[in-house]
Amino acid sequence: MTFHGLRRSADFSILKVIATAVFGMAALAVITLSFLVWSTWKIDAVSTARQTQMASYVISRFRFEIAHDQESVTVWDDAVKNIREHALSENMAWIHINLGEWMQTYFGHDAAYVVDPEGKPVYAFEDGAQQDAGAYASIEATAAPMLQQLREALRGGNPIGVEDGIDSPGFTDFRILNGRPAVISLKPIVSDTGEIEQVVGAEYVHVAVRFLDGPFLKILETSYDFNNMHFSLTDEADERKAALPLVTNDGSVMGFVVWEPYRPGQDFLTSIAPVLLTIFFLLGGVVSIFIAMLYHRAMANRDQETRIRYLASHDSLTGLLNRASFETLLDVALRERDGIPAQVAILYLDLDRFKPINDTLGHPAGDNVIREVGERISKLLPPHSSLCRVGGDEFNVLTPYRQIDEVEALCTAIVSSVSQPIVLEGQNAFVGISIGVALSPQHGTERTELTRKADVALYSAKASGRGCYSIFGPHMDAMVRERAEIERDLRRALADRSQLHVLYQPKYFATTGEVGSVEALVRWHHPTRGLISPVYFVPIAEEGGLIRELGRYVLEEACRAAAHWPIDNIAVNVSAVQLRYNGFAMEVMSILAASGLSPHKLELEVTETAWMDGSETCTANIRALRAAGIHIALDDFGTGFSTFGRLHETEVDHIKIDKMFIDGLGKDRGDEAIVQAIVELARAKGLKTTAEGVETNEQNDFLTRIGCDELQGFLFAGPMSQEDVGTLLGGRSDTTPRRPGLRKSPTIKNKIGG
Repeated sequence: MTFHGLRRSADFSILKVIATAVFGMAALAVITLSFLVWSTWKIDAVSTARQTQMASYVISRFRFEIAHDQESVTVWDDAVKNIREHALSENMAWIHINLGEWMQTYFGHDAAYVVDPEGKPVYAFEDGAQQDAGAYASIEATAAPMLQQLREALRGGNPIGVEDGIDSPGFTDFRILNGRPAVISLKPIVSDTGEIEQVVGAEYVHVAVRFLDGPFLKILETSYDFNNMHFSLTDEADERKAALPLVTNDGSVMGFVVWEPYRPGQDFLTSIAPVLLTIFFLLGGVVSIFIAMLYHRAMANRDQETRIRYLASHDSLTGLLNRASFETLLDVALRERDGIPAQVAILYLDLDRFKPINDTLGHPAGDNVIREVGERISKLLPPHSSLCRVGGDEFNVLTPYRQIDEVEALCTAIVSSVSQPIVLEGQNAFVGISIGVALSPQHGTERTELTRKADVALYSAKASGRGCYSIFGPHMDAMVRERAEIERDLRRALADRSQLHVLYQPKYFATTGEVGSVEALVRWHHPTRGLISPVYFVPIAEEGGLIRELGRYVLEEACRAAAHWPIDNIAVNVSAVQLRYNGFAMEVMSILAASGLSPHKLELEVTETAWMDGSETCTANIRALRAAGIHIALDDFGTGFSTFGRLHETEVDHIKIDKMFIDGLGKDRGDEAIVQAIVELARAKGLKTTAEGVETNEQNDFLTRIGCDELQGFLFAGPMSQEDVGTLLGGRSDTTPRRPGLRKSPTIKNKIGG
């Protein structure tokens, strides 16, 4: 071959390489550009889908929250009473404050109405003010069919509108009101205690309205970066807009929420277009960079999705599994393998004495306690166990076992570990834990059955004094049934009151030996069970919502009996539940007025739990009672969560030293120093002191010597009837002068049976 032939061959090869390179580059450019366009479209599509999901979720929550907000005022005895008397000005003022103005100022509702059982409006709230009831006419055409459907459902026993988080029936739907999209929610106004008789389907109904356009869409647009969001009756979705249909309960589309979705891919492509044009010859590098960026974006999305899935299955405070995940794991663990039932233990755990920590140190401290307890329990669990926080101060444990001894050892270790002090802000805090245990297959092989029995066992552990564990036994079901029967019988006893009696235990001046006051104590003589201890039935009354009625009965009897007794005062115990009632102070004053007893002769004894209650209602009641001249005594001092330092903040007049400390006098337990410190501190604060449970002369002598004001116990007298108190007082009147004398004989306690 000649030189020219060789050159032509070489040139051809070069051209071929160049052509191949150019073609390859062009192909690469086309592929790259195509891939770029496709990728950005895909990213935009995912972003749009996520925005649509977010908008759907927020609007559905908005719809749910309106019905949830209404429950705060529609399930309420006071609401039923005031709306029935709406014609009175004071009742209408109450309705306006609670059913109208409150719904706007606190929950942001745009309008509120109340209609009577005939569908006629009795109250209207629009444009931030109370309106004439006739204003309801503007929405009546829309609300009337919804109201009719709600009443028909109620009469038919259909729990319409009841779902997770919403306990009372109602009807909530999307509607167009005067050309504006809105959510309308209807809720019957019903009794929260069930003590007010109402005709089902003929209740007054509260109607709440919130518009979807205007402020709501602005908030949604600002909070979640939606652009140009607005409402449209038609679907405006195209390549530039996204639309979410608003579907009513009957499946029809009321309209659409429309916005311009954020398109990160398109924005990205636009930003790099000049660079691509100027450095096209570096297309390969650019493609590589883009692929790397795309990969990192994909990884970021994957991490975000992983985080979302994690949050959906874990508790945000502790990082432990949540209830749903626990139930899923439990279902898997209970499956038979080769026909052999699984041996697993389910532990229900509930913290003791946790509420005082929140009340005294604040919720951040309470959160630290929850995290610390979760960590302590986690360290004790054997392999293949699971721990979850189901909410509040409650935990669940799922653990396999071979012998029951292993479960008992685990429970003992958890109780011991949790009882150790927890350091919070430089000081020790103490909590305990109670545990209920159910075992598979001994107690069942189905999740619902086992969790119920574990809950019953936990209830038994709480009833046994807390700070312990209890494994389910058949007797526990019987115990739960028995408590239910006791509650039912107590309701009957409160209805006729023939089984209930009030006894009175005297309290003596330590220096003179005279009766200074008496304490009222309730007793229940059950027709078949005999005498039932208040220690047993009072907690049942508190849990069953009967304590207010029981407390009022005791207070009425005590005030009536003491009205003419020549004593300084009569003491009556009240519970934290009573103090949380808004009208408790007024109720006490009305009882005093009816009985004729002077306020300064009444002393209300509150426990440390009630005293430590941080609610505004408790504090307001105590202040109102003291302002009226009623004395407040702190009962069982030293056994709760309080400290001597808290007495600087107290609003009490009297401290009762718990019998636990009195029993320890003379037993080398250091109780003498504790009791003396209490008496001296009370004297420094100007507070009166009473020692409970005095049963020996040695206790009497010590308490008298250190300056305790009053003594109470079987050494002097036990609880006695009203007639026996009159005999004990010997016919003294309020005007009879007192003289130092001997105390009454302790044999009185034998007369009344202790």
